[in-house]
Amino acid sequence: MFDTKNPIIYYNQYIGNGENIYMVRRTNSNLAKVLEVQQKPDLKVAKEVKTTAYNDINLKSWKDYDYVKTDTLWEFPNRLKEGGHSNEYHGNFIPQIVQQFYHRYTKENDVVLDLFFGSGTSGIEAINMNRRCIGVELKEEQAELVSEKFTPKQLVTDVNVICADSSSEIAKEKIKARLDIMRVEKAQLLILHPPYDDIIKFSDKEEDLSNCATTEEFYDGFEKVAKNGYDLLEDKRFAALVIGDKYANGEIISLGFECQERMKRLGFVHKATIVKDMQGNEKAKGKDANLWRYRALAGGFNTFKHEYIMIFQKDEARKRKLERLNAALKA
Repeated sequence: MFDTKNPIIYYNQYIGNGENIYMVRRTNSNLAKVLEVQQKPDLKVAKEVKTTAYNDINLKSWKDYDYVKTDTLWEFPNRLKEGGHSNEYHGNFIPQIVQQFYHRYTKENDVVLDLFFGSGTSGIEAINMNRRCIGVELKEEQAELVSEKFTPKQLVTDVNVICADSSSEIAKEKIKARLDIMRVEKAQLLILHPPYDDIIKFSDKEEDLSNCATTEEFYDGFEKVAKNGYDLLEDKRFAALVIGDKYANGEIISLGFECQERMKRLGFVHKATIVKDMQGNEKAKGKDANLWRYRALAGGFNTFKHEYIMIFQKDEARKRKLERLNAALKA
C-alpha cells in the first residue's frame, strides 16, 4: 500500500519508471478514494475517484452524470421498449425509472428486492445494468410468464422469481433463503410498486391489495408488505415507492401520502418525493382520453397525469433513538 498523502513525493518516487500504477487509498469514512495514474507520451494524468457507500457515481467527475436525475420532476416522453421490455402488463412502470434507481442507489452486483414484481421490469434492468434481483409475484401464472423472460442461467445467478404473498412470513423466509444463496445477508435496494388500491383488479386472490374491501384495509396490507421489506433491507440503504392517487366518491384519495406515513411509521426516513408524468404509460385512460376529459369537465375534477416516486432510507440508529425518546415521553 503506497502512502499517497503527498502526491509530489509519490510522483518522484514511483512514477519515474514510466510504468502505470493503480493504487487504492482507504479513509476512515465510508467513502473510497482511488488514485489512478496513467502514463501517456510526455504526460502524466492523475484521476481521483470518490464514490459513496451506495452507488458507483464518481463524485470527482459529477458533471459527467447529467443522465442521473436529482430534481423532483421526472418527465419521460417515450417508454423504453428495447432491452427486453414490453408494455403488455397493466400498471407496470417504465424502465427509465428503474434505471434511475439503480444509478443512484446501487452498485454493480448489488441485490434489489422488488415485492410487487409484476412484469419483471426491475429484473430485466438488473440484468442490463449488472445488478441482481429478487422479485415476489402473487399470481402463479404471472410468475411463470415473467420467468420466461430470463435464461435458465440468469434465473440461477442473477434473478429469482418467488411466487408468494409479499406480506407473508413464507415470502420472507423464501427471500432470506435466496439472499443466502446470493451470499448477502440483506438486499441493497427495496422497490415497492403496489396496486393503486382498487383502480385495476389484478387477480381474484384475497391477498391481492387490489381486492381490499376498504382503502384502510389497503393501507394496512401495504404496511405489512413494507414491514417485510424493511426487515430484509440493509441498514443505510434505500427504498423506492412508486404510487399514484385515486378519485372515488367525488374526492381525491391520497394513496401516496398515506403510504408514505405508513413507511415512516415503520422507521424509514423520507428523503424525497418526486412527481413523474404518466403520459404514454397508462393504458385505459390513453384510449379514452376524450371520455375522461368530459367526465372531468362535468365533475369538477382533473384527470391524473402524474404519479409519485417516494424515496426512503433505512436508518436503524435513528429509529432506536426515536423509540427511546418516545418511551421516555410516555414514562
